[in-house]
Amino acid sequence: MCGIAGTYRWPDGKAVADRLTETLAHRGPDGAGRYSRRVGDVEVHLGHRRLAVVDLSETGAQPMESDGLVLTYNGELYNAPELRAELASAGVRFRGTSDTEVLLEAWRRWGTDCLPRLRGMFAFGIFDERTGELVLARDQLGIKPLFLLRRGEGLVFASELKALAAVSGGALEVDHGALVASLLYYWVPDSRCAFREAEKLPPGSWLRCRPDGRVERGRFWDLREVAAEGRDRARAGELPDLAAVVEESTRRHLLSDVPVATFLSGGLDSSYLTALAARDRPGISAYTIGFRAEDARFEAMPDDLRYARQVAGRFGVELHEIEIAPDVLELLPRMTYHLDEPIGDPAAINTFLICSAAREAGVKVLLSGMGADELFAGYRKHLANLVALRYQRVPRPLRRAVSGVVDRLPVATARRGYRSVRFAKRFLSFAELPEETAFRRSYTMYDRAELLDLVDPDLAGTVDDVLAEHADVYRDNDLDDFVNRMCLGDARMFLPGLNLAYTDRASMAASTEVRVPFVDVEVVRAAFAVPGSRKIVGRRGKAVLKEAASSVLPREVVHRPKGLFSAPLRAWMSRDLAPLVREVVHDGELVRSGLLRRDALRRLVAEDAAGHHDYSKHLWHVLTLEYWYRGATSASGQGPSLTA
Repeated sequence: MCGIAGTYRWPDGKAVADRLTETLAHRGPDGAGRYSRRVGDVEVHLGHRRLAVVDLSETGAQPMESDGLVLTYNGELYNAPELRAELASAGVRFRGTSDTEVLLEAWRRWGTDCLPRLRGMFAFGIFDERTGELVLARDQLGIKPLFLLRRGEGLVFASELKALAAVSGGALEVDHGALVASLLYYWVPDSRCAFREAEKLPPGSWLRCRPDGRVERGRFWDLREVAAEGRDRARAGELPDLAAVVEESTRRHLLSDVPVATFLSGGLDSSYLTALAARDRPGISAYTIGFRAEDARFEAMPDDLRYARQVAGRFGVELHEIEIAPDVLELLPRMTYHLDEPIGDPAAINTFLICSAAREAGVKVLLSGMGADELFAGYRKHLANLVALRYQRVPRPLRRAVSGVVDRLPVATARRGYRSVRFAKRFLSFAELPEETAFRRSYTMYDRAELLDLVDPDLAGTVDDVLAEHADVYRDNDLDDFVNRMCLGDARMFLPGLNLAYTDRASMAASTEVRVPFVDVEVVRAAFAVPGSRKIVGRRGKAVLKEAASSVLPREVVHRPKGLFSAPLRAWMSRDLAPLVREVVHDGELVRSGLLRRDALRRLVAEDAAGHHDYSKHLWHVLTLEYWYRGATSASGQGPSLTA
């Protein structure tokens, strides 16, 4: 895992590339490399920061040059051994054992046709000295990031948006549409970027810059097509052996020349991966996190540690427990800086703290259960949307009565919160809406009216554009399976836009690599070959994955209540962060600029404090957005409050 950067036909390209690379130092503390070359009137500069994981010697250093090709690459190829053997049989002679060299030689032999053959996570830039062409590519599912900025015939690219902001001298303008999307979702969809000129290379795609100024784009992998193929396989009765697919993916993700550990929250996904990894690597370490007892009680959080200890003991795993009472006033601006865009999920803090503890213990690589919920319908929203279809058949007078009772219930008292009431209020906020609107509302922060009430009235059209974009993505398929439509929507928007994004940034901030065996092309193919009726059975989400895990894990772990990889936000908001919330609501930059309306924010604070509604997540995201906006609009593009 690394940080990559470069410039192509860009003014003062070498200095810019150097600064881009320096900004990414946290992604690769083990080494730094530079490449500069002029071919005709094309000047290219590539940079690389290395986190050495496979082939720790200098033969794995980058940018890697070989016979006219130069590669700067971020990622891991889990099928590198097979590709290496195939290339070697065709006469290729390798200098080292890195997957970087495998990728470079695969590109030489097959060009863009090599991309669908790659199994792993990757983002890279490759320059051909003979043609003067630069090609950028990003993995199938958007696990690894790649940001770029084009001006005229010039281009700059980097692994993180903060690097582009750093070299722009504050010239990048905030995209208000991205901020509106961030308010709605608490993250910025992968199709948008927080700065107007910048963009994210879409997952499963490539971009080619030619010396004559032309730019070509192509797609080598499409989730819609994979989902359609899976539907056809399911109709033909070709159900995959999911246990074998997950086991094989986990084994491949252990490929490393340095120690590998796991996240172990005690939930199904991390427990399953940890058990499989322990079979292959006896005595493997795992890391878990807990919070102050009073915070956990106030949040009504489940006791995940009990299950994590059970799994660790059963499989001989060395469990490292990190109980935290974090200084959120210090961590909030730090995480906002590292996350690149306004992301309001406090799980990023958990990831950073776990990865930091692992790194201090000498661990560079961890496996995460990320992605299983999206692909196998494991979130509460998936079951809730199915329940909503049945709820809509309940007589309207009875629904009104239920709604009236639930609305009067408090979500918290001075001493504790009530999760069941929070869930009930959330459910009733979307239970009677049409399918796409209900699905979106089941996990977004506001409905259309609430969002319009919160933002500058001039952004009303932008609000409608953001809502239309979700509808377009959700409907852009021909699946006839409601559950798999939800899973496909999540895999296209929620997974790359939020979970993979914060996992990459938070882990790399601690100079560690997080691998996601469930977000693997073969696991994804298998997931969409499973009908929705086998993903949600009765009230059980992820039913098919639980069946697969039952041969490995004890029953009480497989069928435990769903855990939360989150944080005690209500406790933080009512204690640690209460003064900061008041400051931002009354005199924050977002309010002073007119982007957010003070009266609407005050209502959120008042209703949350009264315990009538739980707006802790909304207010947390307002804080993250405020800190991000301060940095983005400062003269340097990185305000003093956002220095790492």
